[in-house]
Amino acid sequence: MSSNLATKPLSKRDAGKVKNILISQPRPKTEKSPYFDLEKKYDVTLDFEALIALEPISGKDFRRQKISIATYTGVIFTSRNAIDHFFRTCEEMKISVSQDTKYFCITEAVALYLQKFILYRKRKVFYGADGSNKSLLDVINKHKENLNFLYVCSENQQDNEIISWLKQHECTFDLAFMYRTRSNDVKKTLESKKFDVLCFFTPSGIKSWFDNFPEFKQDKTVIGTFGDNTKDAALKAGLKPVITAPSPKTPSMITALDQFLSASHGK
Repeated sequence: MSSNLATKPLSKRDAGKVKNILISQPRPKTEKSPYFDLEKKYDVTLDFEALIALEPISGKDFRRQKISIATYTGVIFTSRNAIDHFFRTCEEMKISVSQDTKYFCITEAVALYLQKFILYRKRKVFYGADGSNKSLLDVINKHKENLNFLYVCSENQQDNEIISWLKQHECTFDLAFMYRTRSNDVKKTLESKKFDVLCFFTPSGIKSWFDNFPEFKQDKTVIGTFGDNTKDAALKAGLKPVITAPSPKTPSMITALDQFLSASHGK
């Protein structure tokens, strides 16, 4: 496999413009997704491919962690997946979560996702201002007194910055592994395609990319990352992210792409 896989050096005539973009997530279920608005607006092609798969950890296996979910007064979520698996585990184990439990989420979008499972009350749901770890930790810091935290995460992907902060600030907390990630085999699907932009959403997605294409070199490929952890994983892998989200001006990958494409296409 060539080292310039998925790299499409642009001609001088097209310098600064992009045409083919990989979104490393499943294709949206509705054609009303804002992603498709970007395709029309900038005449680009978006390919959707999930680089990772999530595997639930059964209630039986979770019990081995000797965690009593009902005893925790604060729960930390850094993704919608964590929310899904938290409430799946509670249902499987027939655990009733107290209405007084406080939830701390990485972004407003993740916080609003809780409406699928609980009666949403602002006094018990908190989220960071800009989607960064720092903003989440600032919120936790304001409410940490007398709270016993449960940080719900993947068995093979935790945020060391959050864990370090909780330890340094002497918070009472435990990690709850409720799911694990594995790399999907996407070689046959993607090896013949060339992308100007690669958008990653998790550290596991970056790991999967290199599991599939270990000789990949960034060259002129533009790298997009969502979240501090993903950006850090990209840097550790030798990549240089150009498109980053969330931020106050680009709260989502869609808005970050829109801003980037507007600049590169001169619109």
